[in-house]
Amino acid sequence: MISEIVNPSNIKSAEIVIGIPSYNEADSISFPVEQASKGLNIYFPHKSSVIVNVDNCSEDGTKEAFFSTPTKVPKIYVSTKKGMRGKGRNVRNLLEISSGLGAKAIILIDADIKSLTPRWIKYFMEPLKDGYDFVVPIYMRHKYDGTITNNIAYPMLRTLFGLRIRQPIAGDFAISGRLADCLLLEPTWDEDIYNFGIDIWMTSVAICRNFKVCQAFLGSSKSHRPKDPASDLGPMFSQVVGTIFKLMKNFEYVWKDIEESRPSVIYGFGLGQSGVSEEVKIDTDLLHKSFICGSEDYGDIWKQVLMPSNMQVIQRLSKVDPEKFHYEDDEWARILFDFALASMFNKELDNKKLIEALIPLYYSCTLSFVNRVSKMDDAETELHLEDWTLRFEETKYYLMERWNHLTRLNGNRKLYQMLSGVDHQEE
Repeated sequence: MISEIVNPSNIKSAEIVIGIPSYNEADSISFPVEQASKGLNIYFPHKSSVIVNVDNCSEDGTKEAFFSTPTKVPKIYVSTKKGMRGKGRNVRNLLEISSGLGAKAIILIDADIKSLTPRWIKYFMEPLKDGYDFVVPIYMRHKYDGTITNNIAYPMLRTLFGLRIRQPIAGDFAISGRLADCLLLEPTWDEDIYNFGIDIWMTSVAICRNFKVCQAFLGSSKSHRPKDPASDLGPMFSQVVGTIFKLMKNFEYVWKDIEESRPSVIYGFGLGQSGVSEEVKIDTDLLHKSFICGSEDYGDIWKQVLMPSNMQVIQRLSKVDPEKFHYEDDEWARILFDFALASMFNKELDNKKLIEALIPLYYSCTLSFVNRVSKMDDAETELHLEDWTLRFEETKYYLMERWNHLTRLNGNRKLYQMLSGVDHQEE
């Protein structure tokens, strides 16, 4: 997967590796490189370290911008082949390079981050020094930032795998050397994981493989390129959600035995962090329009996937004015669980089409969320989210009952085929 390595300082080993994945980030990469170098020089001057730009063969001068940024820490540039895209591919290259360097700590930083400070390096490293393997950041975000996290990734992860990790697709992480080696050997890599599915996959694998996972406050709000989820969803949704659904199959033996979630260990100083979250604006009219249009485009799929009671919820909401639109506490959980079950058991539906049909419903959930928290500040919204995700978690019995029922039906069907000789005849 690696087509180019540029190592001007001929670095052969490093205890700490800072990795910055990129694609066409010439206008932004210098800042995280500068801050990472300062953090390493200030807090870990006696540790051997290197900054690695793992790139998708950018054509805008990202490599040149990376090397032209003055640093006291040596740098390595690594690239995939031309036309080979995906953050997950960059992360895999980073893990391979770090393993070859014998790194004990890998810190992953988004290339478009604008709020990174030298202290972030310190805050990421401290838990690793205490024996943790995977460190996920906590930072204040605008209440409308990260709607995939708020409405899907966070509630699903804590419900399934039992650990409350608030930002499971944060983009910025710290990874121990031993976890990096495990991730490289993990057999579940696929195309979604080679793209935007990488973050939720790493978080879930770390939890399910019993590595030590914690969270760390980084001392400032995360600031990056804000996006309106109503107009700029892109492939991220399908890749993240598709990965979550596949993880349910891969780690069924883990989540079926978990009855409730537990809080993780948290490093740092909590709400004492500084900074004001960058405002994110959402077009609620567009959210509602997307939901209504989705009922026309995907109504037949919804009827195949959703239980009748959940389909009635959708039909009721399709007649509600946008400003009064909202789901009851357990309704979104049941709808999302129905789609997860269909992904596993409905062999007549193409998975890509299935997740595409979920998008208008995700928009409707986002609209419901906006209506509920529109008069709350960021801190009040966080309290609301915790209460809501607890209700989501309490609906797990619905998932378990349907999963077990469909598993029995599927098992009986296979048994019938074996006894009747269907499989033999088809061969």
